[in-house]
Amino acid sequence: MQEIEVKILEINRKEVEKKLLSWGAVKKFEGIIQALYFDYPDGSINKVKNTLRLRKEGEKAVLTFKKHGKDKKVKVCEELEVSVSDFEVMKQILEAMGVKQWLSMKKQRTSYSLDGTHFEFDRYVDKYDYIPEFVEIEAKDVETLYKMVNKLGFTKEDCKPWGVMKLIKYYSKNE
Repeated sequence: MQEIEVKILEINRKEVEKKLLSWGAVKKFEGIIQALYFDYPDGSINKVKNTLRLRKEGEKAVLTFKKHGKDKKVKVCEELEVSVSDFEVMKQILEAMGVKQWLSMKKQRTSYSLDGTHFEFDRYVDKYDYIPEFVEIEAKDVETLYKMVNKLGFTKEDCKPWGVMKLIKYYSKNE
């Protein structure tokens, strides 16, 4: 499946949430997400800008592989995901296969859906709590994505095609 998304940083959540709710957006999830990122000891997954992640979303666990695209304006990935029945056992399987965990993050997430577009309000906790809350918008295509961005009162210039490492790097230098 193709993932097309952007992040908008340092938002006024109450204002954005109010707009979404007034348009009929439906809350899909609220809770803590734990994400573990894995790579081989030689870094071969990250070297080609791909991602292997095991995530726990409430009681649900998901293994994801992302093959990142070349678009510089929006984040475009080929995303393969599978639900797994046991987060800890899947972690052990990955480690037994020779991949090592190199990053662990937790965030508070609230997710909304509107006409097939997803809005994720994320606030990192613990080690990365210095990263301010942001909204991630994911749509079926770039046109729909920017339509929602504009409808919320933001511009293309507000949109960041960043993954987690770019967020960490950006806010680490601004601490």
